[in-house]
Amino acid sequence: MITRMERQLEKQNRIIKWTLKLSIKSLVIFSIHVLSMLLIILIDGLDYRAKISLFAFLLAMTLWITTKIPAGLVAITLIMFIILMNAGEPDLLYHSLSEEVVWLMIGSFIIGEAVKVSGLAERLTFLILRKFNKKSNMLLGLSSVLFASAFFIPSTSGRAALSLPIMNQLSQKFSPKEQSVLAILAPVIILMSTSATLIGAGSHLIGIGLLESTVDQSISYIQWLIWGVPFALVITFVSFLLIKWMLWPRNGLKVIESEQTEGKIIDKKQLNGEEKKTLILILFLVAGWVTESIHGFDIAFTTMVGAILIMTPNYGIISWKQGMNSVSWNLIVFVAAATALGKVLVDTGIVKWIENEILSVLHLFIGAPDWLIVLIILLVTVTSHLYITSHTTRAIVFIPGLLLFAETIGVNPATVAFISLIGMNYCVTVPVSSKALLLFYEEGEISYEASNLVKISAVLMPIYILVMMIFYFSYWQWTGMYL
Repeated sequence: MITRMERQLEKQNRIIKWTLKLSIKSLVIFSIHVLSMLLIILIDGLDYRAKISLFAFLLAMTLWITTKIPAGLVAITLIMFIILMNAGEPDLLYHSLSEEVVWLMIGSFIIGEAVKVSGLAERLTFLILRKFNKKSNMLLGLSSVLFASAFFIPSTSGRAALSLPIMNQLSQKFSPKEQSVLAILAPVIILMSTSATLIGAGSHLIGIGLLESTVDQSISYIQWLIWGVPFALVITFVSFLLIKWMLWPRNGLKVIESEQTEGKIIDKKQLNGEEKKTLILILFLVAGWVTESIHGFDIAFTTMVGAILIMTPNYGIISWKQGMNSVSWNLIVFVAAATALGKVLVDTGIVKWIENEILSVLHLFIGAPDWLIVLIILLVTVTSHLYITSHTTRAIVFIPGLLLFAETIGVNPATVAFISLIGMNYCVTVPVSSKALLLFYEEGEISYEASNLVKISAVLMPIYILVMMIFYFSYWQWTGMYL
């Protein structure tokens, strides 16, 4: 007969064995979650709904970065957690699929499939391969093309959508490890080049609009080019070198295997009917994106119009079934749930609370030297992507407060607006902070791990701030920028 003491010993042994099975990493993650929960409970300025939502968001960020659990499963589980804890309504789950970014990505996948099926992606791939026979040269060439696209495609997500099928086709010439680097390189270069032009991101136009309506100042398109292009060139090149140095495999083949005979045949062929239709459609999409302010339809709606035309029976390029099969539904569910998690931060007042806390601290710097004011603005704006996942929302939330801060301490609002908008363009730490990053995250053909993005950001973020500081006290002041 088993005594009570023996049962207790057996139970203790089971607990010890279970504890030993837990890795140190798991214990660290669990400890972080417990600590963050305790800290959130102690915050006085947030109500119950806000505290639950903030804990869920931090939990999601940690699990995405540190574990192999599918990102979509994490996001949708935590949405359900918020609802079950009575911190949100079931509509939070249902309405997540109505987000603009969800439909933008569905349309982008369909258009990408058309570019691939028509043969246009293959043609462009061989055109690039003909120009470059070394992988390092090709990476630099691709980065140059992506940088140049900022001047005629006024959307980071639009540029990512058009580059996706090309990157998928080119990735066949690279090893799996190299493909994961390509999946990070493309969106990062797209994001770093955003600062080159006023139309590079919608947040720029929002920020300038707020500047005009608040203090009756503005920054012209030409002035933005003068300030933005040199900075964008430098930080894009630095990002390229950093990604290549930190992530690119050292022992891989340096030369791309030649397929010149097949490439010449494709190159000499005239564009077929499908390629012509696809090319015309892409030009239509670019025109629709550029003229958004005229017709009033946002980029997601324009993209879906293009996707519908692509799948039109008898006249389109691919069938409905092909279009639906091309969509990475795993990624779509993740994006929908992750976007809803970010939206909850705004709806429950967490973002407003963070904004008030930050701005209350900023007012302590009245009379501070220029270098300290610039540094504080950069620390606030560059890190804002960690808790406000929407680029546009960051501009709407922070620009009015920062303009008020500029007037309070007696500095130039236009300079504060420009520095703030450039600072907000940094959003490289987690996939949910940018639609361009999301398009390449967990995609079927090429993808990257969130942990690699964090590694890059840990080094790139301080470099980004440093380069902005150097630019302000040198080139930008020489060209008329002052506080």
